[in-house]
This record gives sequence, structure tokens and C-alpha cells, in this order.
Amino acid sequence: MKSLFLKYKIAYTTLVLALFLFSSCSSDDETPDTGNDVYISIPDKHFEAILVEQKLDSDGSINQKISIEDAKKITRLNLNLDRSFGETSDLTGIEAFSNLTYLSAAGQKIKAINLSSNTKLDTLYLNANYLTTIDLSNNPNLLLADIHSNDLTTITGLEKAGKLKILNLSFNKLTHLNISNNSLEELTVTNNLLTSFKTENTSKLKSVVLTSNKITSISIDDISPLETFLASDNQINAINIHSFINLKHLYITSNLLTNLDVSSNLKLEDLRVDRNPDLTCIKINADQAIPTVYKSDSQKLSDTCL
Repeated sequence: MKSLFLKYKIAYTTLVLALFLFSSCSSDDETPDTGNDVYISIPDKHFEAILVEQKLDSDGSINQKISIEDAKKITRLNLNLDRSFGETSDLTGIEAFSNLTYLSAAGQKIKAINLSSNTKLDTLYLNANYLTTIDLSNNPNLLLADIHSNDLTTITGLEKAGKLKILNLSFNKLTHLNISNNSLEELTVTNNLLTSFKTENTSKLKSVVLTSNKITSISIDDISPLETFLASDNQINAINIHSFINLKHLYITSNLLTNLDVSSNLKLEDLRVDRNPDLTCIKINADQAIPTVYKSDSQKLSDTCL
């Protein structure tokens, strides 16, 4: 009797063990391969080749991926360090570079870029690419953004780039620009298609350069401590600069001005107003001396302009 009971017990134990092993194997088979979870895709081989060359991609192979661990270690990235120009067209994968503070990718073939995950970025060079739009709303630490010589028609998120000091948008295709940023100090937007320009909440703006656009309407925040305003070669017919008491450089050559009053701008050092065919008199303060003046022969400086 005991022998029979022992046989049953052994058989039962063997069955339970077999079921357990089967279940474990089945679970293992159903568990997805998570090997790729530690990598991020880098589809552009030229981009990855630069990462490998600069020893930022530790596996040393061009295999369209980089480990997330490697990506997080990258704080500075210069695609032009080895004079590589015009090769990289896709920066997909850069979203994993979560500690990136400096990015230089000038002179490439980049048409789009997503910087929404690069929240520590403070310096950005994307000049001479093919960007049509860019969003900086998730880059609160950005200090400098040079995006000149692209195909930009829109730029968004500037009001959220709360530390931005220098912005260059020259040689793009912008038609309107409304700047609201209370940290911006220098703005350069030459050679675009701007017809209107407006600033708001620009309490630190010292330099505005808008040369060679099609601007007819212009409005600059009265609170700006403006020192340099260059807007030659536009279609501006009126401008009010009374509040800019720190203004030193005013270039407004080749426009459509009919009158100009600089009598409140007592720090003015350099005034250029020639080639405004309907501007005959520039009003100044009686005691105002401007060291450098470029004007047409038909124009005069006077404190009694009619």
C-alpha cells in the first residue's frame, strides 16, 4: 500500500514540475526582445559616421543606431568639426541627446529638425540648410540661435525661449515677424521677404538689423533699450523713434520716408538717411551734434522742419 502511494506521489510531483517548466518556457517565448530598447535609430549614415569619427558612438560601427547611454553622454555636437559639409540631411535620433547643450550643423542638407527633447540646448547653429520651419518652444535655455540662409517661412516658440540673447534669421523667406521675448538683445533679419515687423515685451533689445526686406509697417516696443537700428533698403514711409533715447546707429537709407525726427535721440552717433526721395528735412535738436551723417544733397538737418 505504501509503495503504491509513493508511486502516485512521485508521479504527481513529476507532473507539477513538468507543467512549471512548460509554463516558464512559454513565458520566455512570449517575452518580446528588448534589446533594441537600449538603442535609438540614426537613419542618416553620414550623421552616424560623424558620431563614430568623433568617438561619440562607442560601438564604432555605422549600423544606423546609437546606444541611448552614448546619446545621453553627448553635450556638444559639431557636424563641421572635420569639415563635413553638405552630407547630412536627417538628424533623426538627436531627440535622444537629452544633455546636448551645443549643436552646430551648418552647411548640411537638413530640411526638418525636432529639438523638442533637447531642453538643455543653449547654442544652436543651423545656418545654410533647407529648413522651412522651426519650433523653439521646448528650448528654454537657448542663448544663441543662428538659422540664417535657410528657407524659413515660419518660426515658432520664441516667446518660450526665455534666455535667448542672439537670433539671426537672415537670408530666409519670412514675410511677417512678431517678436515677443524679454531676454532678446540682438536680432538680425536681413534679406527676407518681410512686409511687416513688430516687437512686444522686448525689454532688453539693443540691436535690430532689418536691411533688404520689403517692410512697409514697423512697430518696435517702446521699452526696448535700442542702440542700433538698421533698416536700409525697405519701403518704410514712417517711423517713430522718440522713445529710443539710447539710439546710437540709425541706418534707414533707400526707403520712402517723408519725415524723420531724431531730436530725442541725443546719443545718436551715426545717421544714414540718403536715398529717401521725399525726405528733405531731418529734424534734430538745436544743440544736437551727430558725428557721422550720410544724406543726399537735397536733404538738410534742422530744428525747424516744417
